[in-house]
Amino acid sequence: MARSEDVVEMVTTEFGWFEEEEEGYAEKYRGAVDSLKIENGVLRRYLTYFAALTRPDNIVLIRGDELEGIISSLVSEGKLIRLNGKTYPNSYLYRSDPSDVARSEKNTYICTPEREDAGPTNNWMNPADALARFRDLARGAYSGKTMYVVPYILGPEESPFAETGVEITDNPYVVANMMMITRSGKRALDRIGESTRFVLGVHVTGSLNPEERYIMHLPEDDMILSVNTAYGGNALLSKKCHALRIASVHAKRDGWMAEHMMAIEVVRPDGRAFGITGAFPSASGKTNLSMIMPPSDMEGWKAYLVSDDIAWMHSVNGSLYAINPEYGFFGVAPGTNERTNPNALDAIRHDTIFTNVALTDSGEPWWEGLGPRPPHLIDWQGRDCNGCEQAAHPNSRFTTPILNYRQLSAKYSDPRGLKVDAMLFGGRRSTLVPLVREARNWAQGVLFGAMLRAETTAAITGKVGVVRQDPMAMIAFCGYNMADYFSHWLRMGSMVKDRPRIYYVNWFRKDSKGEFIWPGFGENMRVIEWITGRVSGEITKGIETPIGILPEVDDIRAPGVSRERLEEILSVDRDGWLRELDEVEAFFSQFGDRFPVELRKEIERMREGLENW
Repeated sequence: MARSEDVVEMVTTEFGWFEEEEEGYAEKYRGAVDSLKIENGVLRRYLTYFAALTRPDNIVLIRGDELEGIISSLVSEGKLIRLNGKTYPNSYLYRSDPSDVARSEKNTYICTPEREDAGPTNNWMNPADALARFRDLARGAYSGKTMYVVPYILGPEESPFAETGVEITDNPYVVANMMMITRSGKRALDRIGESTRFVLGVHVTGSLNPEERYIMHLPEDDMILSVNTAYGGNALLSKKCHALRIASVHAKRDGWMAEHMMAIEVVRPDGRAFGITGAFPSASGKTNLSMIMPPSDMEGWKAYLVSDDIAWMHSVNGSLYAINPEYGFFGVAPGTNERTNPNALDAIRHDTIFTNVALTDSGEPWWEGLGPRPPHLIDWQGRDCNGCEQAAHPNSRFTTPILNYRQLSAKYSDPRGLKVDAMLFGGRRSTLVPLVREARNWAQGVLFGAMLRAETTAAITGKVGVVRQDPMAMIAFCGYNMADYFSHWLRMGSMVKDRPRIYYVNWFRKDSKGEFIWPGFGENMRVIEWITGRVSGEITKGIETPIGILPEVDDIRAPGVSRERLEEILSVDRDGWLRELDEVEAFFSQFGDRFPVELRKEIERMREGLENW
């Protein structure tokens, strides 16, 4: 959004930013801001204002070569622990506050003038109230600290689809992470130039009091305000806050898609390449699929990563192309091992910051699922862990430059991105949902995504293991009314001539004994093989059902899975699906008349088909 001088004036005066006391501080800091030699007048005014409010001892502009020094300072202060230099060179351990270990959805707000524009799935706050609340909590919060100014680019530097932002923070750990996951520094400031089209994020570590924790998004002003947190998506404001919540508003306005999706380039033995994106709620296999290594008997098949987490998709010459806005990984450590994700394990062996993992006596990171448990560990809070049940936090993380990843697609740095041939939706479901099914048309595919449900995990605060609705894996990340988001998906179908085919996958279905039917991990490439056959037109047969087109059993080449087990995982439970429709319709009812009529009709078709099945 083009920010005008009027918006800056509104922020700095209307809500009482510059009270008499702040006026004096503004004069104090104006010279310090001017010394940074930032050309952008709007940004200079913001920096002067926020310095006057937070009152730092000094201001540092990140230009791109400060990472080594920041890490050295964190080590000397005892906030980073240097890991074993032989096995994990240039890698470190960070321990966050025990009250600040995951995204905090209950403290996350969309701040629009009208509550209806945020919608029923978002926490809402009036922008004036958000600004006033932040002002009260942030006043003087940088006293004795440094204000860091981190300009960044989201997307390839030469891409017309990239966006810019600036994060202000008092936390050097946040700065180090931002420098690893974004293209930051002078190149970003140069791209911003004198434009007002940048997103401003202001982060204050504060007291970390979870009762006064706020992550507030003002989409009409391209502003993010975060206070009393220093963890992950709460504090790394380029990630979920900008790249999804704010960007989704930009995408709706300008006719593109900002999605919580991985993206990979799959190359068959015949050399034909396919672009595949996929939306998966937490712990539903998204990272493993983005870094998939085909099984040994699928000789000649290759998979290259474009994105592990977020995809921005634009229509180019009638097709949909995806770029990755990020420059690094902020991935979940537990469960990552040589079997589940060898490519990820290889990437994080060097130049990585680990957060809230356990520590071995040899100075190496450890987490549940990595391998055999060492006889002695120091847990994620720094405590002796002889016999303790949980050594690493379930949401412990690694921050790694994406260039560490050896199977990175050349499309990652392509300004246009990866042409998308197929989109996947998939949630962790132990019953009902088949291994894979294809939507008959775009509208049914949108319904697939809108009906996405999965079990909650430790990646967010709250209960673990509860099945919740998570449309397009965006329930926590859509920056506006989700009913309008569904309508935007439908509109995109009309804007793109060469539409990707849409699929729904589920690697997690269990049998009556509670055992997984499908082996998962690298074996998921066998499902991708069927999908590429469908996209290419080489596999024309399929089983028509009310819930989509399922593969014929003989078209899934899975030597390790019996025909009987394949039939079970591809079966359709008519009564179970009718109950599923009842439950998702109850969820959709909260959107009222804003819920798209076209999706209502798709639900009616599915219900009628099941009743006659």
